[in-house]
Amino acid sequence: MNTHDAGPAGGAPPAGPEYRVAHLQDRLASGELGELGVHAEVRGGAVLVTGTVPSARCRDDVLAVVREELGGLDVHTDVVVSESSSPDHAEELS
Repeated sequence: MNTHDAGPAGGAPPAGPEYRVAHLQDRLASGELGELGVHAEVRGGAVLVTGTVPSARCRDDVLAVVREELGGLDVHTDVVVSESSSPDHAEELS
């Protein structure tokens, strides 16, 4: 789908990228994804989605919402999973 096809709702004409990014931010801020530090912004002709999430499952959920909301746009993602494992050794302080 390109930006001249139907929008995310399937029948309505597509909104501008800024509007779609704002709608994505609203969806990410609500519900179970609300605690995540994921941000999206329009840069040039593309959308950049960045942030850190606690698990691979959260990253998959975020990327699914990004695909739904921004389908047809040029999207670059840098959503990383934070390391949440326990330390394997004691920290030495000098």
